[in-house]
Amino acid sequence: MSTSSGPGHDSSEQILGVITGERRRLINVAYRLLGSLTEAEDAVQEAYARWYAMPRRQQEAVESPGAWLTTVASRICLDLLGSARVRRERYVGEWIPEPVPGRGEWIGGPGGGTGTVPDDPADLITLDESVSMAFLVVLESMTPAERVAFVLHDVFRYPFAEIADIVGRTPAACRQLASSARRRVSAAQAPSGTGATGVTSGTGAAAGTVGTSVTAAEQAGLVRHFKRAWEARDIEALVGLLDPDAAMVADGGGLVGAVLRPVEGGRRIAQYLIHMADKAPGLTLLERPVNGRPGLVAQHTGVTVTVAAFDLTGDRIGRIWAVRNPEKLRAWTENAGPGRGPDTGPAGLTL
Repeated sequence: MSTSSGPGHDSSEQILGVITGERRRLINVAYRLLGSLTEAEDAVQEAYARWYAMPRRQQEAVESPGAWLTTVASRICLDLLGSARVRRERYVGEWIPEPVPGRGEWIGGPGGGTGTVPDDPADLITLDESVSMAFLVVLESMTPAERVAFVLHDVFRYPFAEIADIVGRTPAACRQLASSARRRVSAAQAPSGTGATGVTSGTGAAAGTVGTSVTAAEQAGLVRHFKRAWEARDIEALVGLLDPDAAMVADGGGLVGAVLRPVEGGRRIAQYLIHMADKAPGLTLLERPVNGRPGLVAQHTGVTVTVAAFDLTGDRIGRIWAVRNPEKLRAWTENAGPGRGPDTGPAGLTL
C-alpha cells in the first residue's frame, strides 16, 4: 500500500503528533481550572473539535498548535466557570470538586486488568499539591478571571502576556488578578501556619499552592487511625483524632443521601459518624489516595459510594470532604448499566 509523501504530508503528520501530545497538559490545566474531571475532558474535547474543524491551510498557519489549544481550552473553561456559578446556586447541598483517584485505582486503569494503555482522563492528571482538595476548594472562592490568571501563571508558569489574550484583559490587569487570587490563598492559611491550608512557596507546578506541612506518611497514619476508630465505633478515639474546630462537608448533589450543611466541631462530627455507621451495615472502608493525598473510599457491595479527602490542622484532622454524588465518582466505579447509576449504598449515608 502506497502512502502520500512530501512537505505538506510531513507537516501535517508533525502537527498531528504535536497536538496529540498536548492532551495530558490540557487535561491538567482544565481540571485545575474547573475542579471537575468530567467538565475538563469535555472542554479539552471541544478545543480539539475546533482545531479539527479548521481547514488544513489554517492549521498549518498556526505557529504553535499547543499554545493555540491552550488558549482555546482556557477560554472554554473561563466560559464554563461563569455558567458554573449560576448552576451551583441551584445545586442541592454543598458542592465539592470532583475527586481524582491515584494511578491504578480508577476502573479500567493499570490495575483494572485490561493490560492496555488507558485513555481515562484520571490517569492523565499530575497528582501534585495543586490538585489537593484543600487547594481546589480555595480556587472555588476566586472569580473566574482570578482563577484562570492564578492557575495559568502560578501553577503552569504561563506569562501574563499570553494570559491576557485568554481572559481579554491587559497583562497588568492579569497580574493584579493573580495577586488578588494569592491574597485569597493567604487568607485560607491556618493562623498557626501548621495546617494543611498553609501556603507553600516552592517553584514549579505546585508553586504558590495550598499544601500541607505534614508528610503523606503522617497523613496516611492519621487517616488509618481514623478508619479504625470509625470501624470500631469508638467515639472518643474519633474525637481525639479530630481538631475541636474541624468541619465535615458532604456532596450528594441531591442524587443520594448526604447532609446538606457542614457538620462543625470535632465531637459533633464523631457523633454523626457513629450514628451513620450504625445505619450502614456491610460498608467497607479502604485507604486510597484521593487527589494525591491519603484518603478513604467507602464501598457497598463492592461499588464505591463515597470518596473522602482529608485536610490536617497540625496533628489532627481539620477538614473532611465526602463526595457521594455518583456523577462525580465515575472515575472510581463502573456504571451499573444503561440509564442506571452505581449502587448508592444505604440511604442517607455520608461517609
